Amino acid sequence: MTALILHGGAGARRERNYDAEVAHMRQVVEVMKARLEAGDSALDVATAAVVLLEDSGLYVAGKGASPNLAGAYELDASIMDGATRRAGAVAALQGFRNPVLAARAVMERTPHVMLAGEGAALFAHDQGLEPIADEAAWFTHAGQGEDNHPPGTLSHGTVGCCVLDAQGRLAAATSTAGVFGKMPGRVGDTPLPAAGTWADARVAASGTGQGEYFIRVAATAQVGWRVGTGQTLAQATQAVIDDIGAVGGDGGLIALDAQGNIAAPFNSQGMKRAWLTPAGEIEVEVFGR
Repeated sequence: MTALILHGGAGARRERNYDAEVAHMRQVVEVMKARLEAGDSALDVATAAVVLLEDSGLYVAGKGASPNLAGAYELDASIMDGATRRAGAVAALQGFRNPVLAARAVMERTPHVMLAGEGAALFAHDQGLEPIADEAAWFTHAGQGEDNHPPGTLSHGTVGCCVLDAQGRLAAATSTAGVFGKMPGRVGDTPLPAAGTWADARVAASGTGQGEYFIRVAATAQVGWRVGTGQTLAQATQAVIDDIGAVGGDGGLIALDAQGNIAAPFNSQGMKRAWLTPAGEIEVEVFGR
């Protein structure tokens, strides 16, 4: 049995058209379905899916980034392997195309969980990751105009993927670039395992929304803890979204458990998402619940 769910951010607005994102998310799931059927691991599929989301320029991650108030592009990502509980992350990474690949390299090639800023960039360079030659030509500023948060306030912008492979292993990966107006050096939940990304033997989760609130409630790890106490995945994820709402935040979660159950609650207008069921069906939604 295999299953997968991905998201392209919880900042969707009803006045915008998301046909391009819907088509792209479906295509990504189709590609990942083939990889799962070929026996690829959950970790490899989660990584590959997020790379495609980053490279599309359609979401506020990777190529879709906008600059911060100082004009710099700072990218964050994390990845977690449920089978081993290993995790890797980068924060405020500048100059490289795929922060999720840098996060995975941190997990697999260092004794650390997170590298940030200049240290993350030096590591990415040493690992031979692909640099961005011309930032002005590369970045698409995908998130500008998507949400209604004024510059300098909290806003949305994330992609993520949770995967269950044929061996029963779970993995999750999340990547973000923020939107125009964030303060230099701002780090949200995305590169923080337990806040923006989580995977263990029972559940994998990825968050999208106002990251400061996801940090304050340990959002994705809380999903894992709740499932561990006997709650269903639907109950656990909804409780976390309710918790985020209770402290004033909005956004959404995608999650997947070891039985192939999928959940994707949100309290924002919409959340771009697509999933592969254990029966092999692919579905895509932006506003429907």
